[in-house]
This record gives sequence, structure tokens and C-alpha cells, in this order.
Amino acid sequence: MTYGRVNTAMRLEDQGISGLGNVYYNLIEPALVEAAVQRREGKLGLGGAFLCETGQFTGRSPKDKFVVRTPSVEASIWWENNAPMTVDAFDRLHADMLAHMQGRDYFVQDLYAGADPIHRVDVRMVTEMAWHGLFIRHLLRRPTRSELDTFRPDWTVINCPSFKADPARHGCRTETVIALNFDKKLILIGNTAYAGENKKAVFTLLNYLLPEKGVMAMHCSANHAIGNPVDTAVFFGLSGTGKTTLSADPSRMLIGDDEHGWSDRGTFNFEGGCYAKTINLSAEAEPEIYATTHRFGTVVENMVHDPETLELDFADDSLTANTRCAYPLDYISNASVTGLGGHPRHVVMLTCDAFGVLPPIARLTPAQAMYHFLSGFTSKVAGTERGVTEPQPTFSTCFGAPFMPRRPEVYGKLLEDKIAKHGASCWLVNTGWTGGAYGTGSRMPIKATRALLSAALDGTLAGATFRKDPNFGFDVPVTVPGVDDKLLDPRRTWASGAEYDAQARKLAGMFAANFAQYLPFIDEDIKAAAI
Repeated sequence: MTYGRVNTAMRLEDQGISGLGNVYYNLIEPALVEAAVQRREGKLGLGGAFLCETGQFTGRSPKDKFVVRTPSVEASIWWENNAPMTVDAFDRLHADMLAHMQGRDYFVQDLYAGADPIHRVDVRMVTEMAWHGLFIRHLLRRPTRSELDTFRPDWTVINCPSFKADPARHGCRTETVIALNFDKKLILIGNTAYAGENKKAVFTLLNYLLPEKGVMAMHCSANHAIGNPVDTAVFFGLSGTGKTTLSADPSRMLIGDDEHGWSDRGTFNFEGGCYAKTINLSAEAEPEIYATTHRFGTVVENMVHDPETLELDFADDSLTANTRCAYPLDYISNASVTGLGGHPRHVVMLTCDAFGVLPPIARLTPAQAMYHFLSGFTSKVAGTERGVTEPQPTFSTCFGAPFMPRRPEVYGKLLEDKIAKHGASCWLVNTGWTGGAYGTGSRMPIKATRALLSAALDGTLAGATFRKDPNFGFDVPVTVPGVDDKLLDPRRTWASGAEYDAQARKLAGMFAANFAQYLPFIDEDIKAAAI
């Protein structure tokens, strides 16, 4: 049986998917919540939030992600970073997954990936779980009901958590698989209920398609001055560095919290919602994000709660430190309706430095910005990937290596050209540790980070006095109103200056060793900015 609104010429049968049980097309939020509760996929929480657990997988599985190796993409994929899958193996995987789906109920959401209609991709999400349909309905952009009558998907994603891959038969690593076939415009996801795989699969897709059109695909949040979209800022960073928190500034308009494009027309959000970390979330520090966890339809993922009162325990990480909530953008009062902004005036690179070495903010030259963009230094925080239980220093090029199908230089050159053309100011912001490394020091105070960012975005820092950092060469403000001067000089926050110096030399050496891989491909000015 078929239910819901759909282009009658584009049912699943027209895509070669037949023999299913009930198929529910484009159900709206109340119907999806009702179905998910009836199917015992989770339960209603306070305010009508949907509480669920993802089982074995509470984070992404980047080592189980594959790109099908076809002649059309052979020369353009960064194969050192993207595991290949043969065409025959993918065809077997596809056929076996379709056979597994026979007789089962599925939920279809036809959605837009991208707020700019010129550059968006029309995506059909086919999900085994009703709450995955709810999740992706929040995270991508929703067509109007009338637009669904003519919707024709460019790409299709099939997510089947109950399907287990066979590594020998399907050419993958484990029973878990995420496989992208650019020729067939098809993505298959199996044996993981972690909802983040849905959005990151689409992000990977856009990261491949958009550079061909001269559009920079960015793993970043973005906001603009209220009433002035021209005054736009973007915040690059991996999960846990503060993209969602810092872009949700009540004094600015939120464009989006995670994934954006920068075209010749300006900035545009890929998504229609937010996927925020909730561990230690508080009403005092982040009131609007906190409030979404008690609103109807918000997906609250892997959070421990009282079985009787349903009160959420924001500090309990016994299931995972990667607790999350997913909600539509309009749950944030100052969110942009259009998802569009101007060309960024400020490019902010967020890092979570577990070494406790980097200052809370530094001004970068364009060449230094490219150096840090290609380096992508941060610390993986607990829970975002399987097996990560405490911060691990890492270099993730372009602040998003797991989602980059093309070589880093492609994205680096695009960003370099756009910064030069539009004259954006560049900043490095450390939201990690101060006063010592992880285990000794403490996390950077969020109030200080907000004050420093505000000073950068409103122009206050432009007139500040700066010192040259002896280890990394960038400029660091000496004093900023409302921020302890000592915090601006990391060495002074350590009990031992000699220990700080040793740690700084260690980190600088790691930067240099990592960056050596890019030296054959980059301009001389960026080489000169290297440590």
C-alpha cells in the first residue's frame, strides 16, 4: 500500500524498487512521530520530543564508507582518503539490499539539499525507520506540498539498518557499509541506526558535485548581522569544536550550524535544521538549543532519561558522549528563513586544542588561513566516531576529511580564491584547553570565546594591539575588553613556562610533519606561512 503525497510518476517502483510492504511518502512530523512510537522505535518525551537510542552505533563509521570506482570519477576522487568499491561489488550489495527489503515497510522523504535553488540537489531518502524519516526531514530542506507533485529526485539514499553487509561478497570492511555510486546517483547505508550517517552522506555528495560549479562546499556554521545579510561570518570546524554553539548568537541571524556552500551569489545553507550535541547542555549557557530538547518532534538521540518523569540527564554519557538533538531551524528564534547570506566578511577556523598550546583567538593572513585550513588541526572529541572516548589530537584536512571526496587542494584553491576576491578577514579560534593539556588544564571559558568572537566580528579587534606568536607566527591580541589578558597568552596560564614551551614545540613539529604532504601542490606564499 502507498500512503502520502508523491509525484505519481516517481514512485519507488519507477526506480526499480518493488515488492515492499507499506510505503509512506512524505509524511509530516506528527505522522512520523506517531508511526515511530507505534513501531516502538522510541517514545515521546517532555514537550513531545522523540526519545530514541541508536544501539551499537552511536557515532559515524568513517572506515566503512566507500566510493564506487568508475571511469567517470577515477581521476577526481581522493583515493587515499576514500576507500574504493568495485562496480560489481556495489551491484551485488544493491541487489541483496533490495531483496532484504522485500515485504518491509519503508518511509520516503523527498527533500532539497541546499537553500539556493540554483545549486540545490533534489534527494529522495528511503528509510527503514520512521524516526530516520523525521530526522532527515528536519535536517534537509522541505519542499512545499505542491512542489512534491512534480518532484523528481536527482539522487536516492536507501538506509536499511537491519541489513548486514557481507565483506567477502560486497567488497566492504565489515557488516556496516555506506557506499556512494556517482554513476547511479545512489547511496546505500546498511547495519547502522546512527542518524548522522544520513546527513553526512548527502554532505559528501555535495562536496563532490559543487566544486565543479565553482562552489566551495564547507563544513562550517554561518550567521549574519541582524538585518544585514551582507555581514556574514562562517565558522569552520569538526564536531565538538563549537560550530553550533558559537553560530547560535542571539545578536546575529543564524544561517545554519554545520554545512554550507559559498557560490558567486554568496553563502547558502545545505540544510533545514540543526544536529546539536547535548552533552552537558544547559539552559543557562545555551537556552535556545536547550529549549529544543523539549519541543514537539525534536529527535533526542541516545540521551539517558528518567523512566517515570522523562527528565533528560544532560550530564550522563553512559550510552555515549555523542548525545544529540535534531530539530528544524525555525525552532531557533533568530534563524534565517531563507538560509542565504552574503559573501563572508569573516572566516573563522575553530579548533579544539587538547595540547593547551594555541591562544583563544589569533588573526591569520590569507596564506596562514590556507595553511590552517589544509592542516585542519583539532582534537576528535568523545563519541563522534566509534572508539573515541577522550580527546585525540588529529589533523583533518579542510576541517572535514571524512566528507571530502576530492583532493584537499581542490577545496583549498576554491577557498583561497574566494577569500582573495571578497577580502574576508580570517581568524583561528581555540575552544579547547587552556592552563595545560587535556587532563591538567581546563576547557576554554565559553564566555571568553563569545566575547573574543564578538570583538572580531564587530570590528573591535581591528584596532587592537597584537603580538607575534613565536611558535606559529600568527598575530594574537594583547588585550580585549572583557577578557582576562592572561588568557590571551597561553604560556602565562601554565604553571610551568618550560613545560608549555616543550608542548608548543611538540605541536609545531606535528603541524610541520603533517603539512609536508601538501608542499608539492600549494603556492609559494602558503609554503612561506608553514611553520
